[in-house]
Amino acid sequence: MIQVDGKSLTLEDFRRVVHHEQSCALAATARERIVTAHQVILDTLARGEAIYGVNTGFGDLAKIRIPDDQLSTLQERLLVSHAAGVGEPLPDEAVRGMLLLRANTLARGHSGVRPELVELLLAMLEADLLPVVPAKGSVGASGDLAPLSHLALPLIGRGEVRLKGEVLPAAKALSSCGLQSLELGPKEGLALINGTQAMTSLLALAALAALDLVRIADLVGAMSTDAVRGTDEPFDRRLHELRPHPGQMASAANLWQLLQGSEIRESHREGDSRVQDPYSIRCIPQVHGAARDLLSDIEGKLAIEMNAVTDNPLVFADDGEILSGGNFHGEPMAMAADILALALAELGSISERRIDKLTDSVFSGLSAFLTEEPGLNSGFMMAQVTAAALASENKGLTHPASVDSIPTSAEKEDHVSMGMGAAVKLQQVVVNTRQILAIELLSAAQGIDLLRPLKSSEPLEALHAAIRRRVPKWEEDREMAPDLATAAEFLGSDIRSHIEGLQ
Repeated sequence: MIQVDGKSLTLEDFRRVVHHEQSCALAATARERIVTAHQVILDTLARGEAIYGVNTGFGDLAKIRIPDDQLSTLQERLLVSHAAGVGEPLPDEAVRGMLLLRANTLARGHSGVRPELVELLLAMLEADLLPVVPAKGSVGASGDLAPLSHLALPLIGRGEVRLKGEVLPAAKALSSCGLQSLELGPKEGLALINGTQAMTSLLALAALAALDLVRIADLVGAMSTDAVRGTDEPFDRRLHELRPHPGQMASAANLWQLLQGSEIRESHREGDSRVQDPYSIRCIPQVHGAARDLLSDIEGKLAIEMNAVTDNPLVFADDGEILSGGNFHGEPMAMAADILALALAELGSISERRIDKLTDSVFSGLSAFLTEEPGLNSGFMMAQVTAAALASENKGLTHPASVDSIPTSAEKEDHVSMGMGAAVKLQQVVVNTRQILAIELLSAAQGIDLLRPLKSSEPLEALHAAIRRRVPKWEEDREMAPDLATAAEFLGSDIRSHIEGLQ
């Protein structure tokens, strides 16, 4: 059971919760902090002081004071008016992540809400009662207002939810789960929607996928290296100690480890006229390693953001103060999403070049397009074209969203992060890059088949056997699309045993 305390949530905790591997509950210490901060809100209102978004309007309407008897109405109308998202709903994993992250930020005890609000978020998460959240409509400051409004609507019995695969009115779904909606108190609507939890959830999911993809890229790159009868010399530890970027060192170590014991490598160790391999082979550690280092930086940013308070204004109970600031601005996550997209696109770009080398008989020495009867068969000709199309699409998707800004709310919100847009398009980069690597895996496996009876190394033979259990060798042309999908699914769900021993 993960204790949601606003301070200690890890990326691994996030993964376990969104994939139904772990339950969570509000920590007792967090509940105490929440109660204390809520009392500060009540005491400040009792003194007749103005608090942004509590007894005033929002954005450019902040100058309008709201009567005490309409404070609950103000919060409810905030949710319904800001639930203005459009587009396809976010996937269930992203919504589960949003529920967890929103509960966690409120658990820090600086938002002024009641603990019952946080407990209802966690109860919905436990029941897998997932709000329908459209993917588009956030500019990333003040946070993810539209997505989080859709996330919050069911707490007041409004909006729609997915429950057991069915879309239902929120009130009906809550009742079926034995849960009750709440009437919002002062500030609670604002506290629910002012933050970065939509973009952060999507970025966390992409980072988790990327942690696998950087190792998959090394694994598949090693098989390609062996299939084109490349050398393991560029992966010698001594070379990389002279330029010791951590990611480069890790990738080189993986490549070296994966190629040891290969009969294919030994077959051309002597007398090979090729002095050096192309960059897409020789420079795998430098390219993959750079992506690894960027991912490591992003992990650090996520560790902070997942436990950050991104609401506004914020309550400092020890000082009895309520301060307005800008923690809702999504720039850290926006830039991180843009950078991760760039890193993953480069993994796909260099992978596509290795696919080209595998299918080019002049370079590889294998039969043209990896088919034993070229001409009658086209082999992997179109697989490489598909990889090229995906790599090109990735290049467009890596145009940074975070350098764009369109002022909103009558120029009150005059600089925004576009972090949600960055995080949404990042998801497609993940999918495209995984598919490119899947095409490389199929190409490399076919190359290994064409070199029989020689065998590759033990880990690469294990990988070859695993993909061959799912996709047979191409003896002649057949419809390729199902095999491409099967290989991508393998990399997305069944690859773990093959990458666990890699750095």
